[in-house]
Amino acid sequence: MQPRQISILGVGLLGGSLGLALRNAANDCKIIGYSHRRSTLDSAIRLGAIHQGYEELAPAVRGSDLVVLCTPVGLFPNLIKELAPLLSPGTIVTDVGSTKETVVSIAEELLPVGVHFVGSHPMAGSEKRGVEHAKADLYSGALCILTPTPRTNPAALERVDSFWKSLGMRTCRISPEEHDRRLADVSHLPHALAAALVNLQDPQGLNLAAKGFLDLTRIAGGDSILWRDIFLDNRQNLLQSIDRLKQELDRLASLLDPAQAEALQAWLQAAASRRQAMLEKPGK
Repeated sequence: MQPRQISILGVGLLGGSLGLALRNAANDCKIIGYSHRRSTLDSAIRLGAIHQGYEELAPAVRGSDLVVLCTPVGLFPNLIKELAPLLSPGTIVTDVGSTKETVVSIAEELLPVGVHFVGSHPMAGSEKRGVEHAKADLYSGALCILTPTPRTNPAALERVDSFWKSLGMRTCRISPEEHDRRLADVSHLPHALAAALVNLQDPQGLNLAAKGFLDLTRIAGGDSILWRDIFLDNRQNLLQSIDRLKQELDRLASLLDPAQAEALQAWLQAAASRRQAMLEKPGK
């Protein structure tokens, strides 16, 4: 899909990077940005991420054939409600949110007939925030998860799939429910764990932390508002992930016995082998 005009609602790291990627991939696409802050829009224009920017939603989406929601997921419900009466039949709406059940459900309920929503989650990002950190290659080579439902328009799904591929992404398709369940384990729990590891340290301990600790907890530096909304939106799945982590830590605790040395080594080696296998998969 090569949109003639795209509206990026939320011009931060992800939205700004999307605009820059589009400028590289399709120079004839008109890119419109939307933000509550004029300073953010001016920065995005100066960086070349968007051509025009608006602080009001109506002019920001007028005439666009693709609209991408790039705000924190906590803002999606109100944004979709405000967006619904402004869109013309044939418009496709997608998003970059880290949770899917809520946004897909609300979009399918509120968007008018002829306006098609396809849930998307590009697995790309950074602990940094703001359009000033946007990168044209942020999406290149990364995976984008599409979350169709029985109500998803097949043609719109194919167009959104093609759109992300045109930016150099790989794609896969799973249901919104499976997405949220699996991402709780591989994305949301690791972020929560990184934050917990930082929070449990006292100042003297942090003074001793070296590169390994910093590497492990890098994602704890992410946008607290964005991650608050993700955790709350996916709280039931995250609670289940936390329970499974507790069980795995209990298993580790049971192995911290000299008599369990071989079993402890096997536990560590299993983790090392699984991680190496993951790195050797195509696209990693």
